[in-house]
Amino acid sequence: MKARKLKEGVYWVGAIDWQVRNFHGYSTPKGTTYNAYLIIDEKITLIDSVKYTHTEEMLSRISDVINPAKIDVIISNHVEPDHSGAISAIVELNPSVEVYACAAGVKGLQEHYFENWNFKSVKSGETISLGKRSLHFVTTPMVHWPDNMMTYMPEEKILFSNDAFGQHLGSWGLLDDEEPLDIIMHEAKKYYANIVLPYGKQVQKAMEVIPSIAIDMICTSHGIIWKNHIPVILEAYRKWSNNETEKKVVIAWDSMWNTTEKMAYAIYEAFELKGYRVVMRNLQVNHESDVMTDIIDAEYVCVGSPTLNHEMMTNVIGFLTYMRGLKPKNRKAFVFGSYGWSGQSVEGIETFMKDAGFDVKGMYKQKFKISQQELDTIKNDILDKI
Repeated sequence: MKARKLKEGVYWVGAIDWQVRNFHGYSTPKGTTYNAYLIIDEKITLIDSVKYTHTEEMLSRISDVINPAKIDVIISNHVEPDHSGAISAIVELNPSVEVYACAAGVKGLQEHYFENWNFKSVKSGETISLGKRSLHFVTTPMVHWPDNMMTYMPEEKILFSNDAFGQHLGSWGLLDDEEPLDIIMHEAKKYYANIVLPYGKQVQKAMEVIPSIAIDMICTSHGIIWKNHIPVILEAYRKWSNNETEKKVVIAWDSMWNTTEKMAYAIYEAFELKGYRVVMRNLQVNHESDVMTDIIDAEYVCVGSPTLNHEMMTNVIGFLTYMRGLKPKNRKAFVFGSYGWSGQSVEGIETFMKDAGFDVKGMYKQKFKISQQELDTIKNDILDKI
């Protein structure tokens, strides 16, 4: 495996996971990368590593540049095993290698690997010298674990951004001009919606550092490296972290005998008449992580389900549980559904939506079949409320 030169003495030595299709519960149809970076200086430095399953690939890429046993310093920006899983392989080659992490990172690495490596705990604002270059550390707790931090190399104007600005996108092309920008941005949006969304305030705090430093390159932990479109991703993160929405509605539902689906389309018609961009997502055929990607910039989210055994359909329960954990803010909602004799599903949806912080504007229930007149009533009521 070949290393990829980014700047003189700076290399990508990570791994491409072409096969992964599920990452922490969200779909990754394009795979992902585990990005690690090698710096050749007086102190040979490795920034992060890869998932343990791809250790040999990382070692092979490092060996394309230098003997891995010569690595003097490891920077662990994040404990999670897809970032730290191959550190032990470097330690085995050089037991004296220094492993730098923030205090929470050191604690997390010890708890994950039960080893007392040659740890060096660093604080936000601290700097270490590698020789001609230096590394500055900025802790970014809860973006998205307590141990997260970023590392900045001012001499090369490179920000090693950890999970911020990343995407699950497996690609031989490594830079942001080597894949279509719309694909990269969609995957960045999906990554934010499904991993980073609950931590908007922490993202905003982390981004306060960025205007004060010069950046030629943002080296992420997953996916494409930002070089030519840095302003695009920074503006997107500003918008997403502020929960800014567009004139858009996402309607998500499951249906048994089409009554709930007919209600969904009546809601569609109402929003369309008001000039909203409408996204329809049948939860039988759309993965919840893709629906969350739609929700990230939607003003309204409408959810519907028939009643089955006194409950919502399982697809709807799963989606609502998933969405509630991601905590989208400042959204409005309508809930709807049909039933045969008990009808608890709609109240259940309403409870989920309110618990998740949604402003529920209306609730619609229908027994058995629905007439055109009843559909028109739903449509007109929604028209009055949006």
